Amino acid sequence: MNKEAVPMVIAKAKAEIAILPKMANRHGLIAGATGTGKTVTLRTMAEQFSSIGVPVFMADVKGDLSGLPFPGGENARVSERIRELGLEDFQFQGFPVMFWDVFGKQGHPVRATISEMGPLLLSRILSLNDIQTGVLTLVFKVADDNGLLLLDLKDLRSMIQFVGEQAPQLQKQYGNISAASIGAIQRGLLNLEQQGASSFFGEPALNLNDLIQTDVNGKGFINILAADRLMQSPKLYATFLLWMLAELFEQLPETGDPEKPKLVFFFDEAHLLFDDAPRALADKIEQVVRLIRSKGVGVYFITQNPLDLPETVLGQLGNRVQHALRAFTPRDQKTVKAAAETFRAQKGLDVAAVIMELEVGEALISVLDKKGAPTVVERAYICPPHSRLTPLTSDERGRIIKASVLFGHYEKTVDRESAYEILKEKTAKQEQETAAVAAEKQRPAAGRGQAGDFLAAAAKSAAHAIGSQVGRQIIRGVLGSLFGGGKKR
Repeated sequence: MNKEAVPMVIAKAKAEIAILPKMANRHGLIAGATGTGKTVTLRTMAEQFSSIGVPVFMADVKGDLSGLPFPGGENARVSERIRELGLEDFQFQGFPVMFWDVFGKQGHPVRATISEMGPLLLSRILSLNDIQTGVLTLVFKVADDNGLLLLDLKDLRSMIQFVGEQAPQLQKQYGNISAASIGAIQRGLLNLEQQGASSFFGEPALNLNDLIQTDVNGKGFINILAADRLMQSPKLYATFLLWMLAELFEQLPETGDPEKPKLVFFFDEAHLLFDDAPRALADKIEQVVRLIRSKGVGVYFITQNPLDLPETVLGQLGNRVQHALRAFTPRDQKTVKAAAETFRAQKGLDVAAVIMELEVGEALISVLDKKGAPTVVERAYICPPHSRLTPLTSDERGRIIKASVLFGHYEKTVDRESAYEILKEKTAKQEQETAAVAAEKQRPAAGRGQAGDFLAAAAKSAAHAIGSQVGRQIIRGVLGSLFGGGKKR
């Protein structure tokens, strides 16, 4: 059997329980109450994927996944679990890791352009209502029609100011532009900047191919996003990961049913993805999740309550690991019953009762068999991770970042000509025109002909400053598009 076809053992009951690589892009779920072992399950699964050459992306929301580059062995509980499960061939080892950080402090900086993000996702980050979202969409449309690139927050801020100032003229072509909505968007941008998000928008934007790498030994890189600070802005966290997922869907070619995934994407705190999501966005999320497996990407949602996910998404998650749930209220009991009913029952196993009895590190597991059908649920212990559980020190993390082949590329920002620079130039020329008009009024009539020629030339130049930008490349992905289209060039 070749390496690609080797099942990935993640747990053990009477026998080993393994995920089949060919079925790993059929998505999955890791659920359970706080402290029941979800993070260890995430780590064990990431290691297994890396071992067969599948790159992984995951967010480190609690700051305790950074030890993956180094072998374990320091934790007595892990050693005890190895003996309990009779894992005779178990060896501690580290895995290739790439660290990323939206704020550029604990990993390579991660950036996206405003144009790539698009009005739909930005509206969610800014907590805009429908009317305000409509005005923001209009701002993007004006920028697109005039070939103005929106790369960073200062571009968007300048564009919003321009639209607000030119509202009487623009309304004839684009419809009503509410001054109150312009103000709400500006306040939202100010709040976003105060959260430190300005460092996320700009260039060089993340090249998603940099996430899909293997090392010299054929192991897939585990990409870890430092998310402890990012989680202080839950909507920014969820929207950023959603943008990444949508960009993967947009950019990767169709692969059908590969022998193993091209990339596995773990979405921790998955409930944030759907909290207060407008219907249009929720529909797009469900579409991406449904279709992205054909691009060779497996998506694994991690959440406390499986019912946090819409049924249309939950029904697509074939590989499931359910840790303990607690039932202190009638609503909790209803949740436990609903979670139990999602499994293919095993004769003699009361799933609803067992969910509340599971120990830490124990779970109810069902995976897809080689025909794509879910196996009967089994009660099992998750295999312990091979890597170090203790987080890295800042010096250890720094050495790994600097040793990366990407070091230096994303660390250098690029600020090419875009909406901010062009509109600034246009404003400067308008000020020159105003000054020239004032000067003309003070001059004798004989000299006004040349001044008039100057004004005409200045006006033409100002118009050209925007018009000549048409044809610049404007890219917006499947969730970033104005009207649901693909990339626009």
